[in-house]
Amino acid sequence: MVMAQSLFITLKKRFPGCEIDVVSPEWSLPVLGRMAQVRAGIALPVRHGKFNLKKRVQIGRSLKSRLYSHAIILPRSWKSALVPYFAAVPVRTGYRGEMRYGLLNDIRVLDKAVLSRTVQRYVALAGTAADVAASPPETPAPALRADRENANRLIELLELNLDKPVIGMMPGAEYGPAKQWPPEYYSELARRLIGHGYQVWVFGSQKEEDLGRAVCGNGSGEIVNLCGKTELVDVIDLISCAEQVVTNDSGLMHVAAAVGVRVNVIYGSSTPDYTPPLSENAKIYYKNLECSPCFDRQCRYGHYDCLMQVTPDEVFQNLVPEA
Repeated sequence: MVMAQSLFITLKKRFPGCEIDVVSPEWSLPVLGRMAQVRAGIALPVRHGKFNLKKRVQIGRSLKSRLYSHAIILPRSWKSALVPYFAAVPVRTGYRGEMRYGLLNDIRVLDKAVLSRTVQRYVALAGTAADVAASPPETPAPALRADRENANRLIELLELNLDKPVIGMMPGAEYGPAKQWPPEYYSELARRLIGHGYQVWVFGSQKEEDLGRAVCGNGSGEIVNLCGKTELVDVIDLISCAEQVVTNDSGLMHVAAAVGVRVNVIYGSSTPDYTPPLSENAKIYYKNLECSPCFDRQCRYGHYDCLMQVTPDEVFQNLVPEA
C-alpha cells in the first residue's frame, strides 16, 4: 500500500484535477488517510486469499453511481478485477494475469526486465504501454503524513518519553524467518544503543508480541515492547519521533521510509533490487551471497547466512559512528 502511493503521486502530477479513491482491505484505510493524494478509501471486507464473489459483485455495483472514468488494478489475480468490472468503469487497466480478458480492457504485458522493481510496475500503469517500452518510469518517494497530536497522546498513554533519542526496531516480517534478522541480534544491538544514551522502541503487530519480548528480554525501561499495543496508523506517528529505525525488509520498513526517518534495512532472502526503501535516507545491509536472493520463506540450507553475516556490531557502527 505504501509503494502504491508512488502511483497516486504520479497520477496527480499527470492529471492534477483527478480524484483518487482506493478499494483496499479495511486494515489499510487509516494508512490511506495519511496520503494527501487519496480522496477516500473504500473497504473491501474480504479476507486475504478469499474469493467471495457475492461481496465483490455487491461492492462493484454499489460504486456504479460514482461514475469513475478509469480503474487501475494492481494485483494480478482474477478476483481483484471484479469490483471495477461490476462498477462499470469504462477503462480498466492492469497487467495480464489470471485470464482477465473481458474484466480488463486495457491489458498490459509486464516486462520484468524493464520493470524490475515492484514500485516501477505500479507507477508504469499511470501511463501508456509505449511510455515504458524502453525504460522504467521515475518513481516518486511515498510521503505519509504524521500526526504529532496523536503521537503526543500515545506517548502519554503508553508512558513513553522523549528524554533520550529514540531508535525504532521492527524485528518482524510477515513473509517468514528468511527475512527476519535474528531477535538475539536485535537484542544485542538494543543493549549497546542503551549503553550509549539511546532508548529503543520495538514495533510490530499483535502476532509479533513474542518476538518483541525476545528482543526486549529483561531489559531496562529504556527498551519498550510496543508490539500489539498500537494500531498501524499509530506506528506512523510514533516512528516520526525516532531518530533512526532498524528493520527487516517488511511493510513497516516502507512505512518508516515514507515517514522520512533514516532507515537501516537488513535484507535476507529478498533483495534491495526488487523492494528497496523508497527513500534517499537509507542504509542497506545486504551480503549478496551466492545463494541470494532466493525469496524463500525459510532458508533451504538451514544456515540463514544472508542474515547471520550482518552483525550487530556492523549495524551499531553505522548507527553510532562516533562510538
